[in-house]
Amino acid sequence: MKKRKLGNTGIEVAPLALGTNVFGWTIDEQRSFDILDAFVHAGFNLVDTADMYSRWGTGHVGGESETIIGNWLKKSGKRDKIVLATKVGADMGDGKKGLSKAYIIRAVEASLKRLQTDHIDLYQSHFDDEVTPEEETMEAFFQLVKDGKIIASGASNMSPERLKQSLDASRQNNLPTYETLQPHYNLYDRDNYEKNYEPICVQNGLGVICYFPLASGFLTGKYRNEQDFTKSVRGGSMAKFMNERGMRILHALDEAAHQYKVTPAAIALAWLMARPSITAPIASATSVTQLSELMSAATVLLDDDTVKKLSIG
Repeated sequence: MKKRKLGNTGIEVAPLALGTNVFGWTIDEQRSFDILDAFVHAGFNLVDTADMYSRWGTGHVGGESETIIGNWLKKSGKRDKIVLATKVGADMGDGKKGLSKAYIIRAVEASLKRLQTDHIDLYQSHFDDEVTPEEETMEAFFQLVKDGKIIASGASNMSPERLKQSLDASRQNNLPTYETLQPHYNLYDRDNYEKNYEPICVQNGLGVICYFPLASGFLTGKYRNEQDFTKSVRGGSMAKFMNERGMRILHALDEAAHQYKVTPAAIALAWLMARPSITAPIASATSVTQLSELMSAATVLLDDDTVKKLSIG
């Protein structure tokens, strides 16, 4: 499998990242291990998590996903087989949140302990912190790179204006810049990324690992009417996609899936992989079977006519 450069980090990754927000939430540790084993065995390497996954679960405190990944790393001994990405800054309770230097320095130690590793390949700002100066945040990442605790830093959930300000502040103060962006982007939700973020990413050579690549499951084709909303915990959010445009996109996905003999989900991911500015979409799976369907996207090379048909939606 041909690897792609992750921005200017010097890291190379396969064209699909594994999202692990489901680890310890909707799937247990053993199934999470099975998915990680299958993912690495197939030649993929970018694993994305966050310190707050899955704090939203009943009785959870955050760190559940990192803990499971750490246990897998210890058991499997496959640390050198993955590019490990996690995030900092989301609310962990008890006032633990934000992007101040002091907090980042503390938070990385907690993540390293849960992950049972001595370094994180990509450490990302999970949510913006407009109270903390950009320079202070980047000074923290600089310190972590200097100490060998992280290789590179990235951003997520940051406005285009703040992203540009941060990149400028880093250059003006001779500090490391964000090397990646993790935006919300898929075949249905396109305007914000393409109009506001993509030009910044291209101009600055940022690697892009987008989340919600399947629009919370809508682009799998599993949801076609209101009766389908009960198929998963995310079904209730499908109504916003049930319009003429949404149905047109599903029809185009169905046609392409038939042509390439894969699932609509694989086509939706392949469309993202075909966009020059995208390094790798981030997709999660709750079973090895589901993961295999998603990984098949990396073998699909969409022709220009198919890309055009999908894009006009």
